[in-house]
Amino acid sequence: MNKLSIKDLDLKGKRVFVRVDFNVPIKNGKVEDDTRIRGALPTIQYAVAQGGRVVLASHLGRPKGERVDKYSLRPVAEHLARLLGRAVEFADDCAGEEARKKTDALKDGDVLLLENLRFHAEEEKNDDAFARQLAELCDGLYVNDAFGAAHRAHASTAGITKHVERAAAGLLMEKELEYLGRVISDPEHPFVAILGGAKVSDKIPVIKALINRRVDKLLIGGAMAYTFFKAEGFTVGKSLVEDDMMETAREVRKQAEEAGVELLLPTDHQVVDSYDPLNSRKTIPVEFTNAGLVGLDIGTETVAHFTGALNGAKTIIWNGPMGMFEEKPFDEGTIAIARAVADAADSGATVIVGGGDSVSAVTQAGVADRITHISTGGGATLEFLAGEELPGVTALNDK
Repeated sequence: MNKLSIKDLDLKGKRVFVRVDFNVPIKNGKVEDDTRIRGALPTIQYAVAQGGRVVLASHLGRPKGERVDKYSLRPVAEHLARLLGRAVEFADDCAGEEARKKTDALKDGDVLLLENLRFHAEEEKNDDAFARQLAELCDGLYVNDAFGAAHRAHASTAGITKHVERAAAGLLMEKELEYLGRVISDPEHPFVAILGGAKVSDKIPVIKALINRRVDKLLIGGAMAYTFFKAEGFTVGKSLVEDDMMETAREVRKQAEEAGVELLLPTDHQVVDSYDPLNSRKTIPVEFTNAGLVGLDIGTETVAHFTGALNGAKTIIWNGPMGMFEEKPFDEGTIAIARAVADAADSGATVIVGGGDSVSAVTQAGVADRITHISTGGGATLEFLAGEELPGVTALNDK
């Protein structure tokens, strides 16, 4: 971690602009899942304790540069106030006169949340004039604690750093870089990666990077497994396949073999008949799949197979669900893997879980507190593990 930290800044009596990731689900004006908000609490609490005047900024959803009520951060301000046990001011805009007045009125230890950054189209365009407006809301101090948005070069993650004196990482950002950085540079072996989700194309860079970094075992589940199966000549019925990625899947298989990496695919799966999905669920070996079937989750044999592959592992990373996690009962495989990685953590493995559905799974399985590190970044985690540069990290000052 060679970037400046919030702990390197003198915050007392100064307005500090803290970019957080409060992109959380909101229903009927209430926050449904506050994992990301809780992730930022240590940084906010530290800034408050140091006598900083805390200006928080985040995006929420995709309002496309328009003011859209359902994407307002006001409910988040109310939720944050409950978590902090103190008042959180709210500004109806993130730039301009109203935001300036609100930030000017802050006293030491006060917290203010600005309205959704993406209500301004200039945010995603990394517009320099808009970035300058954001920078005017602080006293030369900027902190990025939004790892989940660090792979985007936006005004609040990259552009603003040109207009402040010091740009530092928040405590959550530091933690993310520490754990994920260790996986990239010096993972303890045996090192096992579990990848799931719908598309092979989303994961190819990270799969190749992991093979190059000498992962010992690569477990592939979710719909992306069907592209590998079809590439190997299996009938996959009406399961989700990326036909244009089959040649790439064959290349990955070959690359893994040449590198001595054990690549494990499901051996059985839960399927339904596409003509009668409600009444036809069954678990069958993958090779027994016929033309009318759709695979929606891994089976019990695969769960046992994958769980066994974790035995003795010292480093485990997991990104992506094992099936159609959002639809019960096709969450069973993903929940089972969540319990298996928690057991591995209890046995001494460093376990890193990233990606929305994987994080939801460890939460729903009641094992989140047993995971070594839950990454708040989806795309950012994948890009970082693939060795790509994250603009929001690069823009911070070196120590």
